[in-house]
Amino acid sequence: MGRAFEFRKERKLKRWGNMARVFTRLGKEITIAAKAGGPDPDSNPRLRTLIQTAKSENMPKDNIDRAIKRAVEKDTADYKEIVYEGYGPHGIAVLVETATDNNMRTVANVRSYFNKFGGSLGTSGSVDFMFERKCVFKVTAKEGLDMEELELEMIDYGVDEIFMDEEENVIMIYGAFESFGDIQKYLESNGFEIKSGQFERIPTSEPKKLSAEEKADMEKLLAKLEDDDDVQNVYHTMDMSE
Repeated sequence: MGRAFEFRKERKLKRWGNMARVFTRLGKEITIAAKAGGPDPDSNPRLRTLIQTAKSENMPKDNIDRAIKRAVEKDTADYKEIVYEGYGPHGIAVLVETATDNNMRTVANVRSYFNKFGGSLGTSGSVDFMFERKCVFKVTAKEGLDMEELELEMIDYGVDEIFMDEEENVIMIYGAFESFGDIQKYLESNGFEIKSGQFERIPTSEPKKLSAEEKADMEKLLAKLEDDDDVQNVYHTMDMSE
């Protein structure tokens, strides 16, 4: 198993703090997808996958419907997806994905968090090269499925790593960022139940190990960033293992 497996193992233990945060994040993604590709999931593959992801997180149907409705309402503010890059304390690279209707507010907040906790906000491209953007699908495992055969078949669709998560009894599929649509189409046409489909950024080099005290410094910054309503995801190069 490769880097995606190790990344998954570390991140699955660190979820959003509560269900309200999960629903807020997914609601924004659904609104953005519906505005970009239309509110009908049958003709909008990205929206279709996000709805499946929301359902797997037990997001109420009313919340999903409201998020889609916001995309077609004229008085709804547009969300812009903006990525911020910088360094946290002890030289840890940090990449922050946001969805905001007020960029001035968001950049001011993000910069203040970096400054307060011993880091610095950088320019575009300053740490992006340290991460590889991947599409990630979680699908229900089929009985008697040959994982090696599936991996060989899906390589042509842009997949570069597949493994079974025994704890959740799901298959994790990692592929090239631009292959999201091809992989989704393959899974749907071959009868796989997609539990979620999203994008993640995986560090391209070994995570940096810190002492317990240094790690605590970094975790203060991460907690502050993740608590901001405009922040969707936070990625970093700190080793999270004990």
